[in-house]
Amino acid sequence: MPDRPIPPRAIALLVLLTLVWGTNWPLFALAVREMSVWTFRAIAVTVAGLVLLGIARARGQSLAVPRRHWRTVAAATIAYLFVWNIASTYAAILLPSGQAAVLGFTMPLWSALISWAVLGERLTGRLVLAVALGGAAVVLLMVPSFAAYADAPLGLACGLVSGIGWAIGTLILKRGGVDVPVTVLTGWQLLGVAVPIGIGALALGDHRWFVPSWQTVAVIAWISLVPMSIGNVAWFSIVGLLPASVAGLSSIMVPVVAMISGALVLGEPLGLPQWLAIACTVAALSLALLRPSPR
Repeated sequence: MPDRPIPPRAIALLVLLTLVWGTNWPLFALAVREMSVWTFRAIAVTVAGLVLLGIARARGQSLAVPRRHWRTVAAATIAYLFVWNIASTYAAILLPSGQAAVLGFTMPLWSALISWAVLGERLTGRLVLAVALGGAAVVLLMVPSFAAYADAPLGLACGLVSGIGWAIGTLILKRGGVDVPVTVLTGWQLLGVAVPIGIGALALGDHRWFVPSWQTVAVIAWISLVPMSIGNVAWFSIVGLLPASVAGLSSIMVPVVAMISGALVLGEPLGLPQWLAIACTVAALSLALLRPSPR
């Protein structure tokens, strides 16, 4: 654990992120009822990126990203935003949304291990136990759905790939020390990833022009403006405030909210294994974020 206390701002951002991202997962299936995954994501990242850069400009921030950071930002964008956006959406379509969220949010486990192996961050006993409890939560949430995973191996693969891509992208950005306002950085990353996703939409998308229903428009607008815009700004702010391993572990509450949201919105299961997983998750977060009182 770091010697300095966790900043209160990081805790507030974590609460915001948990609510915004956790309630987002059941909406993926609704967003792609009338259009392809690629078209949906191309629209969402473009709108979110333009909105964030517009906000940054209105606040008087420079939109320039120093040339020395271009390679770092590009590598992080591909590893996180491209891989995550495509793989996680396919996983949420092929599997129950709550279970797909669990797979994607194995990211904290990958992040802690990669931080230790590559970045040299120290894994204290508290953090090791937190990672173990997080892993137990993942297993508890996965076990009831092994049958679903067996029927949809591509969904399983997409969920795990999304988590690994997110972990690698976050660590690249953390290690690169990009000194750019988070709103500007997030906006350019979203617009940058819109290019390959847009090409994918042209090649693999709907291949026709049509006007979606107002319900689909409303869902995509919400996803673009709230989870994509506000959520990513909150996430990159957390990454800047906390060590990479703790920042990654802090996101583990999101699939818990996703499970509850999936139960309320889509009627997905929420029984004893899920509640045990929630208990493990709360314990993991407490170990990761709350320092013992000095004696």
